[in-house]
Amino acid sequence: MTATNQTIPDNEIIPLSLRGPAPTAVVVGYGFWLYLLSDILLFASLFAAYAVLSGETAGGPNGATLFDKKHVFIETACLLTSSFTCGLGALAIRRFDTVWAYLWMGATFALGFMFLKLEVSEFSAMIAVSNGPSRSAFLSAFFALVGTHGIHVTVGLCWLVIMMLQIATLGLHPMVRRRLFCFGLFWHALDIVWVGVFTIVYLGAH
Repeated sequence: MTATNQTIPDNEIIPLSLRGPAPTAVVVGYGFWLYLLSDILLFASLFAAYAVLSGETAGGPNGATLFDKKHVFIETACLLTSSFTCGLGALAIRRFDTVWAYLWMGATFALGFMFLKLEVSEFSAMIAVSNGPSRSAFLSAFFALVGTHGIHVTVGLCWLVIMMLQIATLGLHPMVRRRLFCFGLFWHALDIVWVGVFTIVYLGAH
């Protein structure tokens, strides 16, 4: 018995199962989108809790009394602008322009840090007058939602510093570019969540 060699004609469509593993970029992107979806579910739960508890002030101050909308507007401007600079940084990375990548990502870090500083000052001012998370269910839900977003921003800033160090040591290696792509998705997702916080929590305060 002799074996025969079978070849696949050039015009035949190869089934997906025979095309081999997906490229690394596709696998990484897919996995990170799954992570972002799980994070969105987390924030959706916190938004739902806030919606239910926003009126439960236990005789204490409500949002209209506590929130300084001018202060929050500056926070929002910082974070949304950081999303813009992050996008410009991503374009520089696509062009393999290391100098502009550093500049735009540095601006992203500075704006994100300013946002975080303003948020911490807001929390500190509220806690200083005994309006911390233990004051009422409303404040518990507020600190949980806004604080969780702040933790994500902190993680994002640490991540960005690490990525800048990787560019300095490894250059714009494909692995580094994939990680920066994931960072961009993460940072833009935080901006989307903050738009919800700004609209529902601060502008909706009554």
